[in-house]
Amino acid sequence: MTTTDIDAIKKEAARKMHSAVEVLQKELAGLRTGRASVSLLEPVTVDAYGSRMPLSQLATIAAPEARLLTVQVWDRGMIKAVERGILEAGLGLNPASEGQTIRLPIPPLNEQRRVEITKIASRYAEEARVAVRNVRRHAMEELKKAEKDGGVSQDQVRDVGKQIQELTDKHIHTLDDLLAKKESEILQV
Repeated sequence: MTTTDIDAIKKEAARKMHSAVEVLQKELAGLRTGRASVSLLEPVTVDAYGSRMPLSQLATIAAPEARLLTVQVWDRGMIKAVERGILEAGLGLNPASEGQTIRLPIPPLNEQRRVEITKIASRYAEEARVAVRNVRRHAMEELKKAEKDGGVSQDQVRDVGKQIQELTDKHIHTLDDLLAKKESEILQV
């Protein structure tokens, strides 16, 4: 195993760890904070034109007020399907149609629901931490295998292992920061 192979192991580990951070960001964006956010409707899919389509491909979504989302449906014939898709998504939103616009008032969260949502956010963050640690473990196994095969020295394995651990620590810290920020958003009244 050459230095480029070791670099490839590090780059692949960094890429996978970064992916875990991105996944957490998307999952946290979908959690309600009591404030209108366009990302709240990202997971919504609609039965349209013979298949399931993301809502964003059928309408323009906007947040004109702190507690209101509007969905401007492009095809008048899809309004009922979009309403059904929003209701089936289980977001606790009640669509109200006004022509081609669907208004979605965001109800305020009660304290119990806020606590539940922070627990969900914590679970998402823990899954991301586990993913990052699994990437580290896999990279370390590859290094040890390379050492066993005689391709790299113990010193190289130790040095690269430290670099991978630093990378892991950096990504775990980023995940913790994302969680703390989201928890403060959720708990803010």
